[in-house]
Amino acid sequence: MTPVEVYQGTGPIVLGLPHTGTYVPDAIADRLNENGRLLADTDWHIDQLYAGLLPQVTTVRAVFHRYVIDANRDPEGQSLYPGQNTTTLVPLTDFDGHPIWSTPPDAAEVAARRAAFHAPYHAALSAELARVRDLHGVAILYDCHSIRSRIAFLFDGTLPDFNIGTNMATTCAPQIEAATARICAQADGYSHVINGRFKGGWTTRHYGRPAEGFHAIQMELAQSTYLAQETPPWIYDTAKAGRLRPHLASILTALADMAPTLGGTT
Repeated sequence: MTPVEVYQGTGPIVLGLPHTGTYVPDAIADRLNENGRLLADTDWHIDQLYAGLLPQVTTVRAVFHRYVIDANRDPEGQSLYPGQNTTTLVPLTDFDGHPIWSTPPDAAEVAARRAAFHAPYHAALSAELARVRDLHGVAILYDCHSIRSRIAFLFDGTLPDFNIGTNMATTCAPQIEAATARICAQADGYSHVINGRFKGGWTTRHYGRPAEGFHAIQMELAQSTYLAQETPPWIYDTAKAGRLRPHLASILTALADMAPTLGGTT
């Protein structure tokens, strides 16, 4: 199976989808324990949630599950949040801190997975960002994520609905962060935070180089905003999603319209 799916659009926005995939090769699945086989830490239905929101958007989607290897982690294994609970390049636990492997991978296996899955995803993402920047003078990576709204192992209390990450305003032009935050703040019935618990993963931090024309922003949505329940079988709630999708469309449209002001040619 191809580890990454790419749809090429002609607009200035690239959607990164590193955690929607559920493919686990049989040889790896056999080593997961009963808990791991639930694949609970998937960004459930995020590809469906964003589908059709913006014409001519490019999408880069990892087909493999994050338990195979996490496409949003530093390939060298450096922690995104030193001193805080988080999951690793190949997670050893789920988001609740419970083991997911009956036979955990060793260093050689991690290296093999990095070459087979992580590297192809980022090769595709890098290529699409370069292509889009060639078209427009700039490329805006909008990294799409979701997570359960309550996970005591990772954070206290209840997560805001919209979690905007720009690594403390370093990964994109300030107007990108400001426009995204403004739309979230105006979304009736929703909460938001900028650079709260989630400040942008490795993807956002790695590709966000505004001086070079690459802007990156991460959106971590609370899954309560679009799932019927944040428990199996993680059903997509069309009514909830229908209320949320216009706000997401407004964000993507605003960022696309902003591209010419960032030095682009559209």
